[in-house]
Amino acid sequence: MSPSRVRALSIAGTDPTGGAGIQADLKSFAAHGAYGMAVVTALVAQNTRGVRAVHVPEPEFLRAQLEAVSDDVTVDSVKIGMLATPQVAHEVTAWLDRQRAAGRSPVVVLDPVMVATSGDRLLDREAEIAVRELVGRADLVTPNLPELAVLVDEPRAQTWAQALDQATRLARGSGTTVLLKGGHLGGPTSPDALVGPDGAVVEVAAQRVASTSTHGTGCSLSAAVAALRPARDGWPEAVREAKQWLTGAIAAGARLEVGAGHGPVDHLHHAPGLGARPFTAQVAGLVADAVERSQDLPFVRALADGSLPVDRFEEYVRQDALYLTGYARVLARASELAPDGESQAFFARGAAACLDVERRLHEQRLARSARDGSRQGAGASPVTTAYVDHLLAVAATGSYADVVAAVLPCYWVYADLGARLRARAGDLTAHPYGDWVGTYGDEEFAALTAQARAHADAAGRSLDAAGRARMCEVLAVSCEHEVAFFDQVRPAPGPARATSDELVNAGVPA
Repeated sequence: MSPSRVRALSIAGTDPTGGAGIQADLKSFAAHGAYGMAVVTALVAQNTRGVRAVHVPEPEFLRAQLEAVSDDVTVDSVKIGMLATPQVAHEVTAWLDRQRAAGRSPVVVLDPVMVATSGDRLLDREAEIAVRELVGRADLVTPNLPELAVLVDEPRAQTWAQALDQATRLARGSGTTVLLKGGHLGGPTSPDALVGPDGAVVEVAAQRVASTSTHGTGCSLSAAVAALRPARDGWPEAVREAKQWLTGAIAAGARLEVGAGHGPVDHLHHAPGLGARPFTAQVAGLVADAVERSQDLPFVRALADGSLPVDRFEEYVRQDALYLTGYARVLARASELAPDGESQAFFARGAAACLDVERRLHEQRLARSARDGSRQGAGASPVTTAYVDHLLAVAATGSYADVVAAVLPCYWVYADLGARLRARAGDLTAHPYGDWVGTYGDEEFAALTAQARAHADAAGRSLDAAGRARMCEVLAVSCEHEVAFFDQVRPAPGPARATSDELVNAGVPA
């Protein structure tokens, strides 16, 4: 039977923050379905801001690690990274020679870690020579422009043509295919090329991603290619797939929020839900911030202590009724887009409930206006209109997940704020707005909110990092509209406290 996965071995240094070295290699292997193994060449104390110290174990211990793996496991591919000393490079070279002498021929990808991001040489002259010798034992070598310059012992190429010339001479002289990485040239694309020993060139370009999450990109790319090559028809297929994956990993890296320097890429960005926090956990801070800001607004403070004039509360209720009409349409759209019957039913019930509340509030408003002759408002305020327009725009152009994210704050912010107001209000039977506070602070509405959050988590679980980012952006805008909605009504002069009859006619839920 054939093995279910490619068995890939990383021979490299460490990175305790997980963005480079064997830690990045193992994530890259896993991201491409390979079974990962690792042999440590150096223990590196580093983080996203730089290297602090390096400890290189004795070559005998490196040899023991390599033999422990190869005596027991058939290795399909090898990725070689940091080789800190000539002795380390010679030990790896000797192990590869023994493998091939024994009839074992793993795919070997060499990432020649020779030059720091600062431009400083990482290896002494003797170690550089040892790495050049190792190039001939590899099937693919993956230098960037500074590393290529060291390998050919020339100044760094300043143009793509010069880089191709250096890569061609390295490939012909070593008999090894070169994956030339041209990212140091700048420009809107990141030009790479596969250069064969016969001089054949296959260019593999990708869009450049504007990001500071570039720590470990060389390690990650070479490891991805090593994981893919045994299961792909050739180097171009493996490299194209790896580059496409890496472009997405760089774009998603910032959202990991790892480190204060050049952060790592998100190796698992393309695996929906794998290792990702639930969507609601990801945005909990946004919602909490909206609740905090809302509870300190004059309208909410006056509502909580009962000092809010009834005409101000009535204005809020009227805007809320107008808002609910549009909100119901968006809930109906969520029901229409929902992927399963449970989600469809939940949002359909929500839409129907909104229309029922809007109808009752509107009728009560008209009844009061007709009885006391007060002037009805001119319609939706700019704040209400802006919120509804945002929701309708998402409903018209967004995915199901986007729509769920857009409507979620109307559940979540209200539920959390209602719970706080209920705790502060004391005896609701004696509170002039006790019925309203009780409605949004009760267990039934909290349960509905929990269901809405669960539907949002389910929607986010099937998305990649870019899709979840869109959900976050949509929810953040809705949170801002929620705060603005509470802030549009100020406790201007009016009756000091509401009477029971006024509250009923203003549309306080019974």
